[in-house]
Amino acid sequence: MRQIVLDTETTGIDPKEGHRIIEIGCVEMMNRRLTGRTYHRYLNPDREIDEEAIQVHGITNEFLEDKPRFAEIQDEFLHFIRGADLVIHNAAFDVGFIENEMRLNNHQERVHDFCQVTDTLAIARKKHPGQKNNLDALCRRYGIDNSHRELHGALLDSEILADVYLMLTGGQKNLLLAGEEDGHDGVDQVRRLDTFALNLSVVRADAGELQDHDGYIALLDAKGGSIWSQIGVPVNTAD
Repeated sequence: MRQIVLDTETTGIDPKEGHRIIEIGCVEMMNRRLTGRTYHRYLNPDREIDEEAIQVHGITNEFLEDKPRFAEIQDEFLHFIRGADLVIHNAAFDVGFIENEMRLNNHQERVHDFCQVTDTLAIARKKHPGQKNNLDALCRRYGIDNSHRELHGALLDSEILADVYLMLTGGQKNLLLAGEEDGHDGVDQVRRLDTFALNLSVVRADAGELQDHDGYIALLDAKGGSIWSQIGVPVNTAD
């Protein structure tokens, strides 16, 4: 299964008001494992960025002056995501902006025509109703380190969202059993406890408890037999 974890940054919050995409970030997963393939582009939106948006992602108008327009990268971008399951947090926002860019270039397809879309925000709200389910909150909930995330960025957020998605939909990743190479889904590497260092005490049954146990086994035998009697395990023993 090929999945593309995707995020965008924009000039504002509503494409109907003329806002545009200024950054696209994608990371590829196959069978729930990152492949190392990514797609990342900054884009010139041919309009000013809202000041509130700059405070969120830190991308300035001056930085984007020499960047390509969406029309210039549209074919390569659509080729990268085509046929994949797009994993997006608050998918309606990003898909709406992507489809707006496509319409501006007279591209007749819609994202759902060639991709499946999985909304991690919808998954999180169903799994954690009544709680905060933004990306930062989910990172805290699942113990995902996002300390290097001072501002929003499409590629960085996609990488973080990949970890969040795996935890939301399975709770385990990168299982390594002792002596095995990486290559299994699951929890982080299994660590075996040194039982000798635990100094655990063993409490054995006393004579009265053993007698009570024998009586209970006899009662089970009278009602049709117990597994203990069938396998011949001695019950009246101190070991």
